Formats: sequence, C-alpha cells, structure tokens
Amino acid sequence: MNIRKITSMTMLVSFVLLVLTSIILYIVPHGRVAYWADWHLFGMSKTQWANQHINLGFLFLFAGFFHIFYNWRPITAYMKNKSKQIKVFTPSMNIALFLTVIVGIGTWFEVPPMSTVLNFSESLKDASSAKYGEPPYGHAELSSLKLLCKKQGFDLEQAMDALKKENIAFKDEKEILASIAKNNNKSPQQVFAIIKAASVKAAAKSGKVVDVSFPDFPMPGFGNKTIAAVCSENNLMFREIKRELADVGIKVKAEMTIKEISAENGIEPMAIFEAIHGIVNAMQSK
Repeated sequence: MNIRKITSMTMLVSFVLLVLTSIILYIVPHGRVAYWADWHLFGMSKTQWANQHINLGFLFLFAGFFHIFYNWRPITAYMKNKSKQIKVFTPSMNIALFLTVIVGIGTWFEVPPMSTVLNFSESLKDASSAKYGEPPYGHAELSSLKLLCKKQGFDLEQAMDALKKENIAFKDEKEILASIAKNNNKSPQQVFAIIKAASVKAAAKSGKVVDVSFPDFPMPGFGNKTIAAVCSENNLMFREIKRELADVGIKVKAEMTIKEISAENGIEPMAIFEAIHGIVNAMQSK
C-alpha cells in the first residue's frame, strides 16, 4: 500500500467533488427560497449539499497536509534561488501572492471581474426566487399552523378544514408547516398555497373586502421583487402606488425590481419600502 499515491488520489477525488459542490452552492437558491420550496438537486437539499462541501473541504485539507509532507523536497526546491538558497519570496511566490491579493481586494471592493462572478450567482438565485416563489416572511416553514394563520390573517379553522379536504394529515394547530409538508410529501409552499387559496375563496364568498395593509419591515427578497409583484402580494393597486410614488419623486415601471428602481432613482431600497409604507398608511387613515 503506497501512502503517497493514496494521498494524491484522495486530493484529486476530493478536489473534483469540491468543484462539483461549489458549483451547486453557486447556483442554489437563497436559503429562504430553498427551504420554502423544499428545493432538492440529485436528491439532496441545500443543507445536505452544504454539509457535503464542508466535509469534503476538510478531507481535501487533511490530504493536503500529507501531500505537503510527502512532497516537501520538491516544494522547497521551488523556493530556492539560483544559489540553491531557500527564499520564501521567489518570483513565483510573489506572483502567486499578487494574484491572491488582487482577487481578495477586488472581491472586497466588488470590482470586475470578481463582482461579475458574484453578480452572476446573485442573478441565478434571483431567477430561482422568481421560479419557486418567496415565503410570506422569514422561515415561515418553521411556524406552527396557528402562528402562520395569525401572522397572515387567515382563519385557523378554515385553514385546518382546507388541509383536511386536500387529505393533508397533521396532528394539530401546533404542528409546524415544515413537518406537515414533509409528512405529506409536499413543500411548505404547497401547503401554504392550499391554506391561502381557501382563505381567499372564503373571503370572496362572504363579500369581505380584502384588507389593504403593508408590513412594518421589508419582506424576504423585497429588493429582488418587481414593484408589480410587491403590490399584488399586498393587495395594492399598482397604478395608485405608482402615482403616489411619482408625487414624492420616485419613478417606477411595473416590470422594474426594487433594486432597479433604487438604482434608477439614486435612493436605497429601504427608502422605497418606507415610501410605500407611508402611502399605505395614508390610504388607511382616509
């Protein structure tokens, strides 16, 4: 048994798998979206892919130490000058350090091409958010049925009846959404959709006016949503919001995301949120 060969092969295999897990984590949706939609790839969730990446990293690191040990002579040879004296800052080492520092600084200040790599990943995650949908609030999948209905203004009894009609098994109102979804082979998002649909249908039958409200804090993924989506999710009339925003100097288009509106108008996304929040509050006081 050749330890040197085993070490090299372990480094090779773990490196290849690290590249694979890195690519997966590069394109994986944001955590709030992945957990809400029960995202899986090749049968593994976001958390499982992250766990694989961490442990493979440790295996690669462990094999790397052995690789250095078994190849110490060649490594020291790279660090020798023409006089055969060991010198740490050789031309090769200086170039390696320079490249590393450039990447580090470029990432810190978010300049191309480092920022391009980060922005592309963000665009892929944003596309996933649009495809799978956002939760109504952070970690909604960890809320009990009772808490979920309370936060969303749903009738608890109606929600429970709706789930029973769809043959969704659950213990009681204290069971969390993620558990209900898992036990019924569904995503938290699908369970929530059943509850929401029943609530909207019941409100329509009773002739109730849908409550016009806006949260006191930005919802998950607010910056990545279009202004039209924000209005739709909060039962707001886009044209009215657009007109009111224009009155305070904020120009918007339905297809623009909050981030795009922010950049276009030279303001922070939070300022847009606060403007809409103020508009809704003014509507309610009329």
